[in-house]
Amino acid sequence: MIFDRKSLNNNQLIEFYKRILWPRLVEEKMLILLRQGRIGKWFSGIGQEAIAVGSTLAMNSDEYILPMHRNLGVFTTRDIPLSRLMAQWQGKASGFTKGRDRSFHFGTQEYKIIGMISHLGPQLALADGIALADVLGKRKRATLVFTGEGATSEGDFHEALNIAAVWNLPVIFLIENNGYGLSTPINEQYKCKNLVDKAIGYGIEGRQIDGNNLLEVYHTINELATDMRQNPHPVLLECMTFRMRGHEEASGTKYVPPHLFDEWKEKDPIANFEQFLLEERVLRPEWIPKMKNEFTALIDAEIEKAFNEPDIIPNVQTEVHDMYKPHNFPTFKHSNITTTKTKRYIDAISDGLWQGMRKYDNLVIMGQDIAEYGGAFKITQGLVEEYGRERVKNTPICESGIVGVAMGLALNGYKAIVEMQFADFVSCGFTQIVNNLAKTHYRWEQPVDVVIRMPAGAGTGAGPFHSQSNEAWFTKTPGLKVVYPAFPADAKGLLMAAIDDPNPIIYFEHKYLYRNISGDVPDGDYYIEIGKAKVIQEGGTASIITYGLGVHWAMEYAAKYPDLSVEIIDLRSLQPWDKEAVEESAKKTGRVLILQEDTLTGGFGGEIAAHLAEYCFKYLDAPIMRCASLDTAIPMNKALEDQFLAKARLEETMKRLLNY
Repeated sequence: MIFDRKSLNNNQLIEFYKRILWPRLVEEKMLILLRQGRIGKWFSGIGQEAIAVGSTLAMNSDEYILPMHRNLGVFTTRDIPLSRLMAQWQGKASGFTKGRDRSFHFGTQEYKIIGMISHLGPQLALADGIALADVLGKRKRATLVFTGEGATSEGDFHEALNIAAVWNLPVIFLIENNGYGLSTPINEQYKCKNLVDKAIGYGIEGRQIDGNNLLEVYHTINELATDMRQNPHPVLLECMTFRMRGHEEASGTKYVPPHLFDEWKEKDPIANFEQFLLEERVLRPEWIPKMKNEFTALIDAEIEKAFNEPDIIPNVQTEVHDMYKPHNFPTFKHSNITTTKTKRYIDAISDGLWQGMRKYDNLVIMGQDIAEYGGAFKITQGLVEEYGRERVKNTPICESGIVGVAMGLALNGYKAIVEMQFADFVSCGFTQIVNNLAKTHYRWEQPVDVVIRMPAGAGTGAGPFHSQSNEAWFTKTPGLKVVYPAFPADAKGLLMAAIDDPNPIIYFEHKYLYRNISGDVPDGDYYIEIGKAKVIQEGGTASIITYGLGVHWAMEYAAKYPDLSVEIIDLRSLQPWDKEAVEESAKKTGRVLILQEDTLTGGFGGEIAAHLAEYCFKYLDAPIMRCASLDTAIPMNKALEDQFLAKARLEETMKRLLNY
């Protein structure tokens, strides 16, 4: 193994040695603790330390690094105290996730590290978003993100590299190719000779280096980062290495041919670097045991400090409270709303976007065809001419990648709105939303300021893939807020509230309502508090609890039967939802029908029904009834669609409720 010191002096080389030795000794201690039964799991990076340490040394301290679960050297080289890391691994309160997540599944703005989630691939797009924020802010920085050879098989890998290439983002995509994804060898992971060859397909630079050579890793990353700070562009870097332990200790290594261990033992990154320093007379033989003894004593002390911390005492209020970043609506002050204009539902949404872009100069809107074309429904028309392509960005067709970019923007000081061309397409970005956006604040107290606009619903004959009401996919996911306006003023007010809120928000907008309803919409800043329902009309005979297009169905029914005195509650928000308003209406009328456009089974209406059955049973004069669409996919033919929709059964269901 040939080491090139280049301009590094002796003191720097000794510091490099200390930096790579420290995580190795920590790992060896972890294996002892594992055998003693004092810890339950460990993902070992023994044999791969040169990549984590060398790359981190090459990055500036204000530049983000997104490591994987065996990159201990990233965390130690960024000088995170071992006692706090140990507290994290042991689920102590002083850990980064307060005992809520394991190992390296956390981030820290203090050290500019964003940890992974178990799905591996999604973090790559976060790096794109972080880098985009730096480019927009004219900060000359690079971003480093790790992945393994196994995760390169995921679609998220492709999406992230493609986005970075198209947008010229300063990201180093580092592949740790250690030969195995758990037990699956590389010949079962990919067909190409080298993973770095994939760079050609994205039109970006690709390099392959010896990942066990500390100085080669350092110099390569240093060169790449220095260049891309001045000339933003992505690079794919494949670091060849080997995992000397199992995927995690319980998995063992029986699936690995023994000769590979013999070969790679000769390439041990620490032993070889140590030998180089001895030959260069940078390091004296007698210094080595002294360093190791000092480090070992310090490691023991730091670890015991964490072990001696008290265990977490569970508190329900704390856990529920921490799912969301606290956000106090009463701090809003409407800017002298003295005028209104009659606007269509679609124009009210556009108005909210324009107002948001004026109010927040760090707001970026992204989506397919949203720039010059104005989006599939022309809601964003004109924005790019006013705010430019930096803030109104056309995206490749890659929902997962773009949601990840939005999260990366939020991590690095920006607000983001993502327009799904149709709500149906959000399934392609599901992991990013329900596992990344939704859980981040709970896991490590990082707010994620992202709004995802969802053109949803039927009534236009668009068929199974452009008409779904899929709000229930998200209302059951803690950490997300879900809103669904039924009127133009609410569409603007809820959108502006969503943009202001630091939590991830799924904003449903009904396509049928775009150009079919109009109403008075306040000018200027206008907000509707998320989580507050609205009484559309008061009544005493029965309550219809609904939202979205269902509100208009309920109004049509009430207008047709004015003598029935039907009370209509428009939820407006589904997560959180206004339990108090719904309970009050149920107690008042004694009869409740829950109307939803979504299919019956598993729809959000079932949650409302269960809640009322539990808390308002004694006030009810009839069973709670649900009126929903058929449990089928949505057909395209108008007659079939009309039959499918809940409206077709509204009168019949109300009749049963009133006659009970």
